[in-house]
Amino acid sequence: MKAKHTEFARGLPAAARSATIFFFCGPDEAGASAAAERVIAGFEDPGERVELAGAEIKRDPARLGDEARSGSLFGDKRHIYVRASGEEAHDALKALIETGEAGAGDAAPVIVVATSATDKSRTAKLLEKRRDALVAMFYPPDMMSVAASVRAMADAAGLRLGGDLAERIARASGLDVRLAQSEVDKLALYMDASPQSPKTASPEEHAAIGAGTEEDGFGPVVNAVLSGELGKLPGELKRMKELGLNPVGLLLAFERRAAQLAKIHAKLGTRGDFDRLGKGEKAQLGIFWKEERDIRQQLGLWQRPVARGSKVTKLDRLIPRLVALHRALLANSQAAEMLLAHDLAEIARFAARG
Repeated sequence: MKAKHTEFARGLPAAARSATIFFFCGPDEAGASAAAERVIAGFEDPGERVELAGAEIKRDPARLGDEARSGSLFGDKRHIYVRASGEEAHDALKALIETGEAGAGDAAPVIVVATSATDKSRTAKLLEKRRDALVAMFYPPDMMSVAASVRAMADAAGLRLGGDLAERIARASGLDVRLAQSEVDKLALYMDASPQSPKTASPEEHAAIGAGTEEDGFGPVVNAVLSGELGKLPGELKRMKELGLNPVGLLLAFERRAAQLAKIHAKLGTRGDFDRLGKGEKAQLGIFWKEERDIRQQLGLWQRPVARGSKVTKLDRLIPRLVALHRALLANSQAAEMLLAHDLAEIARFAARG
């Protein structure tokens, strides 16, 4: 079965309730991950979470089936969460299905979030016609769709958002629905709101919880690194440490910008003219006027080929690097800040290289 990414903004699609295998793909990793969490929250008993990397199950396709059919340490239910890239999960999912049809027994739900994959991939084709599987592709969000998601989150939390507060929260979260959900949760807690006791929130109350913005938080670091501004980098890395910026949250900001650059590059092509984009096209691509100069500069750097005559762009190398770094941060949370600073320096040097 297939679902549209917009269905998850309104809640859990009906098709999700009968599926046991979920494949969420597309350039919006934040949206795909948020949908995965929504699916898990909808399980009657999610049980223990077992996280696997796509590279692991690519090396050993039988591993996925073994984990999905094993009991948890305490005999409770479990679900399997896979972070993959491209087609890494294909062979493992195929083996899981084939062994199940051969009588291997019931398996725990499997949720795969696959960056750099599409709903035209082999993995999506393997699953899309199955009644026990759900495929959805997530596109980079625009302001309107994220603001609508924020309103839905607020309604569920018992919050009424006055004025343009939904848009403010969407923008402050960098159009990342996971960060937006965190902001809504904090605001509801601050106001002691609930579905049984709804409250109306104002921009002043949102400011009171100390919500950061892309401009004064993540934005300068993202722009210094992706613009290859090596002179600014030491100061930004120092500021990152002093402010205690969350490493994973900061990395998500890089992933969003990389996905945005990829979307713009796909629309324009290598010879397209950024300045010919109309206001409507820029809005669809999530290009706000304050960020336009930085995005133009970064696009020029990252759409260059990695070598003379190569069809591979620097952007093609950036996205897998960020995905690998995301996995490393999740696996090494205590060293996350150091790992992030090291890789950001490498990425900035790669951006600056002609």
